Amino acid sequence: MDHLLSRLKSPADLKNLTRDELKQVARELRQAIIDNLSQTGGHFASDLGATDLILALHTVYNIPTDKVIWDTGHQCYAHKMLTGRLDRFNTLRQYGGLSGFLRREESEYDLFGAGHAGTSISAAYGFAVARDLAGRTKDEHVLAVIGDASLTAGLALEGLHNAGHSGRNFVVVLNDNEMSIAESVGALATYLAKLRAMPLYQNVEASARSVVKRIPGLPGQAIERAAGSLLRHNLTHMVSPESGVIFEELGFQYFGPVDGHDLDLVIDLFTQIKQIQGPVLIHLRTVKGKGFDQAEADARKWHAVTPPMFADMAQGTASGSKSSGQTYTNVFSKSMIDLAKNDPKIVGITAAMPDGTGLTKFKEAYPERYFDTAIAEQHAVCFAAGLAAEGFKPVTAIYSTFLQRSYDIILHDVAIQNLPVIFCLDRAGLVGDDGPTHHGVFDIAYM
Repeated sequence: MDHLLSRLKSPADLKNLTRDELKQVARELRQAIIDNLSQTGGHFASDLGATDLILALHTVYNIPTDKVIWDTGHQCYAHKMLTGRLDRFNTLRQYGGLSGFLRREESEYDLFGAGHAGTSISAAYGFAVARDLAGRTKDEHVLAVIGDASLTAGLALEGLHNAGHSGRNFVVVLNDNEMSIAESVGALATYLAKLRAMPLYQNVEASARSVVKRIPGLPGQAIERAAGSLLRHNLTHMVSPESGVIFEELGFQYFGPVDGHDLDLVIDLFTQIKQIQGPVLIHLRTVKGKGFDQAEADARKWHAVTPPMFADMAQGTASGSKSSGQTYTNVFSKSMIDLAKNDPKIVGITAAMPDGTGLTKFKEAYPERYFDTAIAEQHAVCFAAGLAAEGFKPVTAIYSTFLQRSYDIILHDVAIQNLPVIFCLDRAGLVGDDGPTHHGVFDIAYM
């Protein structure tokens, strides 16, 4: 079979491919991710899940003239390969090689760098306002792509609130894979799950195509698909007005949830969205780890991989770290459980990182004293301050580089009030492969 991916020199080449050829490119992108990450390591399941979405965006839009701003950036490996970096993809996360995240200095297609969650909507809204002030509104589309539960971040909700009622042409793409690194938690995650499972929605989506086929005068399958996507949106709202109401109350026209792996549908939907005025939110359902059976079955284990463990993990034999010594995380995990046995006031708090911080075993031992705030570091720290004010002993376990986001809360709500909140900072110091967005080198100064 002819390899199409290696023939693509820029995203513009995608516009000359048939739908079947685009689907072949999607398969080749996933295989390239699997092959290369077995050698270099990197974020794995998220990138497999975002491949169809990325391919559709680059097919429909003219990036970088059109602005697509990504959240976190660890989901963008297919984006890197489609934007002239395929021949260097084997240098991913290596010294002198490609970053594992987005970097403005790496490519003109990386319009905004990101390594932490929740930034895409606010940044993209800045791009949209800049476009309008410069008089480019008719010629330039701006989209924010947010996923891996980043919508639970307070910053993302602030961005939605500010952009939604602006009236500006602005698109938010929600890549909803039900996961961050661990399972998504919180009211918003529950709401999205409810939308995905809504029987009325599922029935309408299944029957919409047959309705469209009976409309006289529709010229061909492409318009059938495009009209079908809009019809599904309208019919869903008639029979189930609850669908997407939270986003529409924030000022967005809501489309979804739709299958984010149906490449034909997603391309047609993006094509139609280009004609709509005002803020739009597209809700795509995707599968983290799509195309690799083990990752689909256990996306949490396969969130990221390292080369020495990849083969063992693929065979289901990996047991964890190969280190012969005790890590900070392991010692912290054991100590928390030992201390909590004799002190019922001790509670554990994490911001969507139970595995990385070592609180997973604490959760198993003391589920009523374990709290995951989702990707909301500021809330986690202020929540801990409230517990401390009532005599509890909150142990707040957050990566050094992520705790930076809570500096004001540490100062204003913990330190000034002299509240005994205990901070345990994992991943301090230089972190090598992940690069500057994840270096935990400022914690001594800001603490």
